[in-house]
Amino acid sequence: MKRIAFLAASVLIAGLILSGPAVAGTLVVGATPLPHSELLELVRGDLAEKGVDLKIVEFTDYVRPNMALDEGSLDANFFQHLPYLEGFARDHRLDLVSAGSIHVEPLGLYSGKHGSLNDLPDGAVIAIPSDSVNGGRALLLLQSEGLISLSDSAGLEATEFDVEDNPKNLRFRPIESAQLPRVLPDVDGAVINGNYAMEAGLKPTEDALLLEGADSPYANIVAVRAGDSDREDVKALVEALQSDKVRDFILENYGGGVVPAFGPGR
Repeated sequence: MKRIAFLAASVLIAGLILSGPAVAGTLVVGATPLPHSELLELVRGDLAEKGVDLKIVEFTDYVRPNMALDEGSLDANFFQHLPYLEGFARDHRLDLVSAGSIHVEPLGLYSGKHGSLNDLPDGAVIAIPSDSVNGGRALLLLQSEGLISLSDSAGLEATEFDVEDNPKNLRFRPIESAQLPRVLPDVDGAVINGNYAMEAGLKPTEDALLLEGADSPYANIVAVRAGDSDREDVKALVEALQSDKVRDFILENYGGGVVPAFGPGR
């Protein structure tokens, strides 16, 4: 009987090994509220079916989620695009990587004082994100409409010092990204990240004077520590966020303020 029990246990263990590692346990993910936390809530049940208990920790800034991930209090975070992650990781000497692209939040120029780009006065004050990546992205957006011209050597992290032609003599005021909607009444315009614009009640496709196209390379990603991309729970999270269910939700609920970065057309 002992031999039979031993053989049965051996067959069971072998079967578990052949079937691959189980996806189980708690997965702690840091995220900014909209749309990231909302999308994570959408897939919570899908992950639970795979044995993953998703715990969402909300942040309202672009610094702490990466530091918390590096320190190990998070398993992943979901709030940033790849150029920002790469710049932040380089500047802070962190070994963080992307586990998958989920969506694009088109950057937009908004104004509470002027109804069109033509209405911007000479010397208009434009608030832009203070971090180097999104600040450069904002300047590239303004260049796309001919409001400014940047030097040929300016890259994705262009600054005001790279502006070579400025017909309206625009003045730039770097502001922390989360604060940009709050300063909108005090400036002529502000270039605001899509998530913060929506949190402030702005509708990007209706309210923006200028909006990035859906082909923007700044896709928001799930970030993890290097070596964790192949964790079964992380792969389950990315698979859930890249599902048809999430794609349909994005297209039906965000009015162009969020665009899928996966699936058909990408």
